[in-house]
Amino acid sequence: MTARLITTKVLGSLATLAFVVIFNFFLFRVIASDPVANLFRGRNLSDSQREELTREFGLDGTKLDQFWAYVKQTLSLNLGRSYITNQPVWGEIVDRAPATIVLVGVSAILSAVIGVLMGIAAAWKRGSATDYLSTGFTMTTYSMPEAWLGMILLSVFAVAVGWFPVGGIEDPNGDPSGVGHLLDQAKHMVLPAATLTLAYLGEYALVMRSSLLDTMREDYLVLARAKGLRDVAVRNRHAVPNALLPVVTLLAINCGFVLSGAIVVETIFSWPGLGLATYDAISGPDLPMLQGMFLVFSGAVIVFNLIADLLYAALDPRVRPS
Repeated sequence: MTARLITTKVLGSLATLAFVVIFNFFLFRVIASDPVANLFRGRNLSDSQREELTREFGLDGTKLDQFWAYVKQTLSLNLGRSYITNQPVWGEIVDRAPATIVLVGVSAILSAVIGVLMGIAAAWKRGSATDYLSTGFTMTTYSMPEAWLGMILLSVFAVAVGWFPVGGIEDPNGDPSGVGHLLDQAKHMVLPAATLTLAYLGEYALVMRSSLLDTMREDYLVLARAKGLRDVAVRNRHAVPNALLPVVTLLAINCGFVLSGAIVVETIFSWPGLGLATYDAISGPDLPMLQGMFLVFSGAVIVFNLIADLLYAALDPRVRPS
């Protein structure tokens, strides 16, 4: 992989991020044309109070003045203060991020591993009962909306059976430290992680199945069998490693989308991460928090897309520029 390719990809990602910053500013100014009126709806504010609040929230001056102030603040990681909590938005994001990162990380790993294994089994036994059952199951879960799937799991395993907590990240009456605390958090994470895992494993399974079926038609696999290698060795040593290329790039891309897609799941299970914070900001409406969340989610998608592009170029020389 050449320095020219890396530079081109990085500059393209920076240009996309710059567009997101500009779009982020004007989008929420259009949606919330008068944040003060929206935030204090139903209250009688004097003109002096309204002017003071407008100045405090950084909404005074022309749109151009507000934009340059917004750009300077964003570059210094100053995303403003929340209208609701009056706390710095960046501090709120940093506090909430670990819960989302753990949830998304566990879900991404589980969905990729389980999906790849199911895709391998389905492709290697194409046309068998294993293929039909695996493909049918993964297509079903892949087509289910995350909200509906989460509510089904919540209704069955938390409400009806009572195996897992209804929501939250920990028991408020539990041990605040030690192994028991970690186990309590893991128990709370089972259902939201299972929802995201089931929602995304179908994509990995179907991509892996398709990729492996294409790989199995290659001449070098016929040659490997002609040399006397058993089917298991041909699959594990030759077919699967070459078929994994699309899955690796898909994993990098999906990490960004799963992060932003956790909004619905975190809201359903009251998981105190970035997704739930976004929902609360929408309900506010909390303009600075919405802007901060939009920027974080968009930045995550851009970064993981950059990683996917670089990974693909590193793993497959055919896509590199000559």
